[in-house]
Amino acid sequence: MNKKIEMILEPSPVNVSHDTYRRECKYTRGIHIEEQEFKAILDTMCHDSRLYFDFHNPRKEIIKGTYLNGHSGLARNIYDYYKINYAIELSELINGKDFYVKII
Repeated sequence: MNKKIEMILEPSPVNVSHDTYRRECKYTRGIHIEEQEFKAILDTMCHDSRLYFDFHNPRKEIIKGTYLNGHSGLARNIYDYYKINYAIELSELINGKDFYVKII
């Protein structure tokens, strides 16, 4: 399978609500992931990683058009998923910089 995924650098910040902190987060980079792929990534997470994901994205549905807050644990889960399943290394994703995820 010929899969392509890459970091997107935004010309202007993308705002994503962070309901836990009750504020908007501004991201200048992100990654767009298909709905079924992202659900598969969630399924690979250990319990603690899933709790942390839910903390940063409470009550957010995983459906097309949803924007999610990224964090280092999620970056590692995404990186590992694409490396294992597609031999794609997204090194720029795991550099500690903030990012968003858009479900497509």
